[in-house]
Amino acid sequence: MQQVTGIVLSNFAEVGFKRWFNKSEKLNMNKILSYRIFLQKEPEGGYTVTVPSLPGCITYGDDIDHAMLMAQEAIELYLESLEAHNEEIPNDNDKLEYTITLPVSA
Repeated sequence: MQQVTGIVLSNFAEVGFKRWFNKSEKLNMNKILSYRIFLQKEPEGGYTVTVPSLPGCITYGDDIDHAMLMAQEAIELYLESLEAHNEEIPNDNDKLEYTITLPVSA
């Protein structure tokens, strides 16, 4: 699912984490974690990325591709920190997301 105007990119997280968990030994899990990310286009250029399920996980990229790479790195580091502190690792696997568009009278 990719919707740039509504800023929803969920396939990235699934693909990125399949690759990451295949090579990662730090998180001892045999499952795929999914995370929603939101990209906000900035007036000065580039995109700010937030990860709603990981409070404070925010990064920036010069364009969408760069923002997605930065998001993957930020999520990886966030998860490593949770693991190091023996904290629960949240995920978006069971969450559904919809966008509702409503007409607005001017």
